[in-house]
Amino acid sequence: MRLYSTLQRTKVDLPELPGPIGIYTCGPTVYQRIHIGNARPFVLSMWLRAWLRHQGYDVTLVENITDINDKIYLAAPGASAELAATATEWHREDTDLLGLGRPDFEPKATETIPEIVALIEELIGDGYAYAAGGDVYFRVGAYPEYGALSGQRPDQVQEQEDEANPLKEDPRDFALWKANKPAEDTWWDSPWGRGRPGWHIECSAMAEKFLGDPFEIHIAGLDLVFPHNENEFAQSRAAGREFAHIWMHNGMLELTGEKMSKSIGNIAALRDVVERWGRETVLLYFLTAHWRKPIDFSDETMAQAAAQVETFRNAFRGEERAGGDWAPFAAALDDDFDTPAALAVMHEWRRAGQLLPLRDALTVFGLGSLAEEAVPPPELVELARRRQAAREAGDFAESDRLRAEIDAAGWEVRDEPGVFRLVPK
Repeated sequence: MRLYSTLQRTKVDLPELPGPIGIYTCGPTVYQRIHIGNARPFVLSMWLRAWLRHQGYDVTLVENITDINDKIYLAAPGASAELAATATEWHREDTDLLGLGRPDFEPKATETIPEIVALIEELIGDGYAYAAGGDVYFRVGAYPEYGALSGQRPDQVQEQEDEANPLKEDPRDFALWKANKPAEDTWWDSPWGRGRPGWHIECSAMAEKFLGDPFEIHIAGLDLVFPHNENEFAQSRAAGREFAHIWMHNGMLELTGEKMSKSIGNIAALRDVVERWGRETVLLYFLTAHWRKPIDFSDETMAQAAAQVETFRNAFRGEERAGGDWAPFAAALDDDFDTPAALAVMHEWRRAGQLLPLRDALTVFGLGSLAEEAVPPPELVELARRRQAAREAGDFAESDRLRAEIDAAGWEVRDEPGVFRLVPK
């Protein structure tokens, strides 16, 4: 299998079976409900784990929880810990709606403080970091490969957001540890005084703690390449770690051509989207675009996904035929996890009635429910029986009334010789 890596700027081969394969996904900063765009790296990582395990790989998936961050302090002054705990549960509840299971580990930054402090001490000892008034900063100028991941030229890097401090040696340097401020209600003791970690060092420490060094795949949204992932890469490499071999950066969701963003306010909460369209439609929607490309989010694109869901569901109500070559489906996913190409193969199987491989393929993407026979509620079965009796008695007005009642409940009654079938609409 080959995956495109931002670092190498080409497709990179995975190790031979069975691996192991470690995957680290940059998870949420927990201060509000996640939107549909936030779900894309979660879905990608869960699908990738499922496919690799299907192929025989030994896979461990880690998605972190950033529960220490400036955004959380700003969102809940004096109550950041309570908000972070609540929003962590929101994240789990909302992503559970997708029915894909959970990552193998979901570490919190607050639970990784000893490992973070130890990594910072290493960087200071090796001359890559320095203390300044209770803060600790990474020396960008001491690491000549800075910019290798993002393509940023080190001599053109500007001071990063929320990193201004007259005590810094270089405006480009970024915080590994931040001294506690009066409005910040969480802190930890450290060799540099009371404070808390910077955002970037959290991920380096959590990835190493749960996956070791090196590991194969790092997944994040394209908006995190710089500065977050660049800083992760630099500090881990400076500390003598190989860190991640492959860096997968998924494209952004776009709403009317503009990137979906909490700061802009043009967001659609994941739970609202699932409630409106159903989890199967949301998952199929993500299948329609290659993970590296942007994907348009609109009523039109969701309606198109919903229509595809119904074509798959209807296929399992028809006649099953033998055949269906698995190789093109596997080739599509093994070549940079090309889900649109895999989806096209699935539609070929659907049109041909080749349901056995189609069922297996849908299961990879958490869509196995489309192959399940829906069980109608007992009260609708009784209505259908009464309708059949009315038809046999020639009372077609009553038959039509009962059909309309069944239809209003979201089911369709289909007449077959001597029997009836109830199928969801």
